[in-house]
Amino acid sequence: MRARWIVPAGAGRQPVWVNLEYLTAEPFAQRSHGLPSPVLSGPAAGLTKYFFYPGFAAGTGGLLREDDLARRQATFDRAAWLRSRGITPGEGETVISLFCYEPPGLADLLARWAAGPQRTRLLVTAGRATAAVQQALGRPGVGHGSRLAITWLPLMPQDEFDHLLWSGDLNFVRGEDSLVRALWAGQPFVWQPYPQEGGAHHAKLAAFLEWLQAPASWRAFHRFWNGEAAPAAPVALQDWAPCATAARARLLAQADLVTNALRFAAARRR
Repeated sequence: MRARWIVPAGAGRQPVWVNLEYLTAEPFAQRSHGLPSPVLSGPAAGLTKYFFYPGFAAGTGGLLREDDLARRQATFDRAAWLRSRGITPGEGETVISLFCYEPPGLADLLARWAAGPQRTRLLVTAGRATAAVQQALGRPGVGHGSRLAITWLPLMPQDEFDHLLWSGDLNFVRGEDSLVRALWAGQPFVWQPYPQEGGAHHAKLAAFLEWLQAPASWRAFHRFWNGEAAPAAPVALQDWAPCATAARARLLAQADLVTNALRFAAARRR
């Protein structure tokens, strides 16, 4: 989502006008980040707008990250949080959180989890994810095995959503905000960009997976989940986890979005 920031200036100085663009890993974000756009007419004539792109790579505006994130994660008690939700995973049970739109492969995946070979605990967020799962469960052969347990979650505030992601062995997320939170969680995840006309979201997904340096199995599963390929690719958490950890470390080494924006504005005040 695009936003506009105008950073006030002191007496006799013009404000800094920043257009905060949408988040993408596509190459144009790095090329366009920080470029000026002079206003030539209208009430704002004489001012200059600057394009400011959030991003994953150096040379962009970075990602939102609160100062106390690392401390909160370090003191988080996964088992206690799950118990507070009435969830006690069994030995060897994989805990998966689901926050999605209406992925075409959902019914196939539920059927696969229900048939085994290991137990899966699916934590389904309220809203569209719940509706999508309930619809899929109405299809023959879906969700009727003994290896899939489903927990329906209520609406939750942002901090609790973070706790959910920190508790999952695998997290399914959608859109941009939850993708960023999944990256900070440092756990394997599957991303569903918002579907766009003409399949433009597929290019956005491909660019992100390239930045992520995702292994082939992770890319294949994303293609399945986003309707680009069938049948379902296997889940390979042992291959995905090191990549997720490495991506989080690269991002933590960069300044956050707010810090970068303030530095950018300070350098352009006049």
